[in-house]
Amino acid sequence: MKCSWHIAILLISLSIVSCKTQLHPDISKVQYYQIDSTMASDTAIVNYYSPFKKQLEEEMDRVIGVTDVSLTKNRGAESLAGNFFVDALLWKGKQLDPEVSVSFATKGGIRAEISKGDITVGNIFEMMPFENAITILTVTGADLQRWADYMASMDGQPAGGINLVIQNQKVISFQVNGKPVNPQGTYKMVTYDYLANGGDYITFLDSVLARKDYPQRVRETLIEYVSLLTNQGKHIQTKLDGRIRTAN
Repeated sequence: MKCSWHIAILLISLSIVSCKTQLHPDISKVQYYQIDSTMASDTAIVNYYSPFKKQLEEEMDRVIGVTDVSLTKNRGAESLAGNFFVDALLWKGKQLDPEVSVSFATKGGIRAEISKGDITVGNIFEMMPFENAITILTVTGADLQRWADYMASMDGQPAGGINLVIQNQKVISFQVNGKPVNPQGTYKMVTYDYLANGGDYITFLDSVLARKDYPQRVRETLIEYVSLLTNQGKHIQTKLDGRIRTAN
């Protein structure tokens, strides 16, 4: 029995080797094909994907709300796009865990602005095209101070629930919900998995006390936030409120 089994394995091995040797054809003639607008469309393929394309376009064009201001980005300490983004994060974070007190994103993670007027699903996809999901972190007050130092060194980053004053890329004043940060205390921050994993060169989240990841995408949170305000008869009216500012 053992002999037969070994022979079978040998035959299979030889077969595999034989197959592998056939994967290296001798290419003696090369032909290039021009792919541009002159190439005729394959009607079978077009007919197959057209219904899906139409459905996708209809969903991307669906209006979910209205903004009374253009949600713009800039290099300043805060921006309308950034405040809108982290306010939506903070809203969702408090829904998931009432103890959440701050929210955090980065300027680079917000990929597009939204013009004044109707907000479509497509606008939200452009603003947040990534598959990043909501994460809630429990951190010490000392790590929040490190967060403030990081934001100061970057001349501000999108954040909610805080008041931060910066001068020469140094922290002058830092409060959470109107109160000084207790270095010995604990706080809960809502952000997303990419930053929690150390993306964008984040180092101050290397020793969190606890972490909870949620399946909901940040993009879904933004859509839900806008849709909720719309159902309440409200528009987006984000303001620059001085949550992060540079001292003269």
